[in-house]
Amino acid sequence: MTEETVAELLTAGDEALAEALFRTGDFEPARAVLLQAQAKAGADGDQAGRARALDLLGMVAHGENITRLMTGGTVPAEDIEAEERLFRQALSAWAEAGARAAAAHAHFGLGLVYQVLRRDWITAMPYYWQALELVYAPDSDGDLYLRSEVHRHVGFYYVTEDEQPSEAVRHLQLSLDLREELGDPRRIPSGQVALAGAELAAGHRERAIELLTNAVTQAREAGLRPERIADAERALREAQETGEAQDETGGAQDETGDGRSEGR
Repeated sequence: MTEETVAELLTAGDEALAEALFRTGDFEPARAVLLQAQAKAGADGDQAGRARALDLLGMVAHGENITRLMTGGTVPAEDIEAEERLFRQALSAWAEAGARAAAAHAHFGLGLVYQVLRRDWITAMPYYWQALELVYAPDSDGDLYLRSEVHRHVGFYYVTEDEQPSEAVRHLQLSLDLREELGDPRRIPSGQVALAGAELAAGHRERAIELLTNAVTQAREAGLRPERIADAERALREAQETGEAQDETGGAQDETGDGRSEGR
């Protein structure tokens, strides 16, 4: 039996991670493969392979941590620190490999640590801005999902922090477009839900309901995790109920895009 290469192990680990994030919630298969990739890359002197393994191990840790949050739990401080440590190790490994643009993965991961787990947008945003610059650098690896995720979280910033609904819509539409270009049905519904939140903030309720209706259908068809389907269903229900309340009071949102409302 031929031994798998570092690249093959990384590809397998990335796929196992996607399955865990979107369908199974079981991150152990991804971790096992990625630890093999990390060890082999170290033995082979493959610094870029080691950096990518660390990035993906960081995302495994992040997936486990956000799963706890999605199911109503909390994340211990030591687990947040362990996740951050993996992304910082990846950042150092990319620097040693001389792969500046590829470090976008680690910058994005550190943004996630601060934004999602520490609720610290001020610290998170410099990492996201750096990642946004690097994913479009001439020597970028062209990772469509990473580009989509960076635009996604910048879009969230414009929904919740620096309230600019039109900028939020722009970034979240780009994020969804990139997911659709990638063509992975597991990843499209979350892009639709995110864009719908920005469209609601911009006063475009009908567009938001359309996106959320599609998200619910496609999430079910893709066999996504129950909590992901429930999130899309809840967002759709809230958008519909908001519209019904506005219709009853005659206070419908401005459909021109100039109106402002709270993001989800």
